[in-house]
Amino acid sequence: MSTENFSTTIQVDQTPQEVFNAVTNVRGWWSEEIEGNTAKLNDEFDYHFEDIHRCKVKLIEVIPNQKIVWLVEENYFKFTEDKTEWTNTKPTFEISEKNGKTELRFTHFGLVPDYECFDICRDAWTNYIQNSLKKLITTGKGEPNAAGKPQTENEKKLSSK
Repeated sequence: MSTENFSTTIQVDQTPQEVFNAVTNVRGWWSEEIEGNTAKLNDEFDYHFEDIHRCKVKLIEVIPNQKIVWLVEENYFKFTEDKTEWTNTKPTFEISEKNGKTELRFTHFGLVPDYECFDICRDAWTNYIQNSLKKLITTGKGEPNAAGKPQTENEKKLSSK
């Protein structure tokens, strides 16, 4: 049984506050299809991507310019046997200063290689953190998924099924 949580890290020249503000702008980097609030403690939002993935997320820890922890309260995947694989997992964003840069470490606690969705989710999170969120931080414009516009190869494959 593998229990290694998925994690990825980026470094940028922007300040911890700029990184924090970008992370809490979930519509700007993950999906334009977000309903609810995404920035303060106890905020809740719903994410959905077509009929493929839906989840309800609550912000359970928010330390400005340092840390944001989401709790996935409900989850549905169309493409897995266990439709609720992400339920009770904790996507976590940790912001720190390292060598004159700001480091963002994203860890999805509970997203482990034993999950059926692991490869697809790893690829999606890598894209959204390393590409879209980083672009939002560094240029002011991310690449979130929009209705009918999948961003990753796996999203494109799942959308065509």
